[in-house]
Amino acid sequence: MKRHTDEALVSAIRKATFRLIPFLCLAYTVNFLDRVNVGFAALHMNEDLGFSPAVYGFGAGIFFLGYIAFEIPSNLALRRFGARIWIARIMISWGIVACAMAFVHSETSFYVTRALLGIAEAGFFPGIILYLTYWFPAAERARIVALFMASVPLATVVGGPISGALLEMHGFLGFKGWQWLFVIEGLPAIILGILSLKVLTDRPSEAAWLTLDEKTALSGALAREAKETEAVGYADLRTALTRPRVLALGCLYFLMVTGLYGIGFWMPQVISGFGLDSLAVGFLTAIPYLFAAVAMVVWGRHSDRTGERRWHIALPLFLAAASFAWSAYSGPLVPTMVALTIATLGFYAAFGPFWALPTALLTGAGAAAGIALVNSMGNAAGFAGPYIVGLLKEATGSFSAALLFIAVALALGGLMALGFRDPRPAAETPA
Repeated sequence: MKRHTDEALVSAIRKATFRLIPFLCLAYTVNFLDRVNVGFAALHMNEDLGFSPAVYGFGAGIFFLGYIAFEIPSNLALRRFGARIWIARIMISWGIVACAMAFVHSETSFYVTRALLGIAEAGFFPGIILYLTYWFPAAERARIVALFMASVPLATVVGGPISGALLEMHGFLGFKGWQWLFVIEGLPAIILGILSLKVLTDRPSEAAWLTLDEKTALSGALAREAKETEAVGYADLRTALTRPRVLALGCLYFLMVTGLYGIGFWMPQVISGFGLDSLAVGFLTAIPYLFAAVAMVVWGRHSDRTGERRWHIALPLFLAAASFAWSAYSGPLVPTMVALTIATLGFYAAFGPFWALPTALLTGAGAAAGIALVNSMGNAAGFAGPYIVGLLKEATGSFSAALLFIAVALALGGLMALGFRDPRPAAETPA
């Protein structure tokens, strides 16, 4: 009987992986592209609209103020209304606002539209992380999250050349290239939002594409894990939002995201500083992210196989920190690209093992709120990182100081990861 149950569980996980992960990867690719394509648009938009580096950095980062404010309410709404309906709502609304970015004409409209985009997108990423806990046991999550998050670097692999090509549409039908970029890259979110109503299923018990044995095996395994997590972790709203271990994870994620967005919004401008055209910048920007996508999946799978998390977070962060420091002084284009590639590979590889920690610590309403809190704290760096990079670039006239700032943040993140204890010790005494 046990062997039959195990086979049904493996089969259910395999089916869920092939059914859900490709669609979620595509959705997150579009999500991340719509969030950071302003980095490519800035190659022409800043000059057309007279934006200084500080104005651009503030506008790129203000997205995260609305995003952070609505993260926890959005995740609680997803738990209340179901992932299928709520994810569709998020995608359709952000797609509309992403297209509206084409009509930015001043600093104020830039700030307002970026803030609205953050509000529209709020809850998408933590909602998906929460949704994955409804389908995949803890032992599978570093690999599954790495597969899902590999769409972030892939968004740049695909989006870099596409964004560079769209900028070449300058003057077509009277619109500028950066306006075409926002419209054409915003529309897929609306389409995928509508399709998600058909593709996604809220829980294994509701999946018509699983057999009865598969539904029973997967639902039973997840229910047992939820009970175990409730005994040693946090299941209620108040506890999940106040316990030191959850807050420590949020601080660690803040340092990781500093690297993610600090370079994500600015890499096209770092590379364009070597005198390259928009299309060449697009293709070169794709190189670091191609290697990062492969590293994420391989490293996440290795973390699941060994069951180890802390060193799987710390080692790639230390590698990224050293590489960012190197890139600040690497000089010519080729050494700079090598350094940026290793750095990008490093901090992306840490994301899969990282998200295995909070999902092993939180369950129930605590998971909905706690995962959103960790993501909110981390994404505060989405505001701070690009803004500080912009200020350092404006103050020094180069990106060297900004790259060193990112290196320090990631090195601190590696040290924090080593200090984080196992998420399943004996239960803490309630405060």
